[in-house]
Amino acid sequence: MSVGAIDSGRIQAMLAQLKAASSAAPANLAAPIQGLDSIKGINSGDGSKPTPSIDFATALRSSLDQVNQSQTKAVELGKNFALGDDSVNLSDVMVATQKASLSFQATVQVRNKLVSAYHDIMNMQV
Repeated sequence: MSVGAIDSGRIQAMLAQLKAASSAAPANLAAPIQGLDSIKGINSGDGSKPTPSIDFATALRSSLDQVNQSQTKAVELGKNFALGDDSVNLSDVMVATQKASLSFQATVQVRNKLVSAYHDIMNMQV
């Protein structure tokens, strides 16, 4: 086994994770990629519609928006608590802050994995 090689077991595991993530994606993200059916011949001409696929850019934008919303909510709750708003509990502020922190850390880790994968692909010999 070479040091930089990716074995087929890891590839199959990654594919299984991607399939599981795409099946668990929200319904509003399941929009077909424009022009894909004509390029790859997905529509076989039997009248059936091609299965919808998820556009990566849309999924990425949606997840980044969710992270931004959680951080904005945490900051707003913190401000309201600091100003003495009786409707905001300290526990709500702490939970919202931790959720925002975890979602941001997960986003940074995904970014790091994407950058690493990009570098691995760019360093492959053809």
